[in-house]
Amino acid sequence: MWIPVLAIVFGLALLVWSADRFVDGASAVAAHFSMPPLLIGMVIVGFGTSAPEMAVSALSAVQGSPGIALGNAYGSNITNIGLILGLTALIRPITVHSQVLRRELPILTGVTILAGWQVWDGAITRVDALVLLGLFGCLMAWTIFQGLKKKNDTLGGGMARELADRTLPMGQALFWLVAGLVLLVAGSRILVWAAVEIASGFGISDLVIGLTIVAAGTSLPELASSVIAARKGEHDIALGNILGSNLFNTLAVVGIAGGIHPLTAGPEVFSRDMAVMAGLTVSIFIIGYGFRGRPGRINRFEGAALLACFIAYTAYLVVGTI
Repeated sequence: MWIPVLAIVFGLALLVWSADRFVDGASAVAAHFSMPPLLIGMVIVGFGTSAPEMAVSALSAVQGSPGIALGNAYGSNITNIGLILGLTALIRPITVHSQVLRRELPILTGVTILAGWQVWDGAITRVDALVLLGLFGCLMAWTIFQGLKKKNDTLGGGMARELADRTLPMGQALFWLVAGLVLLVAGSRILVWAAVEIASGFGISDLVIGLTIVAAGTSLPELASSVIAARKGEHDIALGNILGSNLFNTLAVVGIAGGIHPLTAGPEVFSRDMAVMAGLTVSIFIIGYGFRGRPGRINRFEGAALLACFIAYTAYLVVGTI
């Protein structure tokens, strides 16, 4: 059993490192082609930080492990809001200035409601997957339109400063783009194999493994980027990482996995996991959106509450496996 445990550690480390290299390479290539910083932040970085979830869930679906595929996507959303956003707000309260992010908050809430409706009947069918991917395509088209249209959004300004700190020559950027993608796939294969071995060895459902170990590991890129952004005072980037990742996870990750192989979802997915994910999503919409022209704000108390919810949920999952 030590080999799968070590493989989990190695696979997660490789995933995090390769995702970071992939984002650096993709962002630098986009910058060389004069893509607006706002668009790079919303599309390239959003895709890159969700690349581990995409690779892991797609491979899980191919190998017939729907629990890992679904648990990884929904568990990452819960981790992103409860753990990462909670910790980030504890480090420094987050003020939402970006108009783009204020538009994404209600969209994420609506997408979460759709995801709950889809798993209510116990399965993500290929038709469900096509609906998710179709919505994802529409969302990307809208995102690109907004990125090209808006010139002076605070999220774009923060992303421009981030890009200035990590410029790469074109050749080096292309190398890390390709190498990062290849290593992402390799790390995902190692992680999925190890997760299945541990689940079968300890008699734990692959859904719980996906919701905990795999979800937390694949969310590490979001944790690193959000905490660093918060310490620099880049509040919109910190929150934008979370919103973008959750939209990618709910639409693209589940859509791709369900398109490869229909995903079964036990009743606990709707009553337990989806309920927690929806509750956390609605909570950040309420506290982060801002009303009557005031910017939204997630203070330290609210960050602590989000973190407490994540700890309680994880403890409940762990106790349920004993």
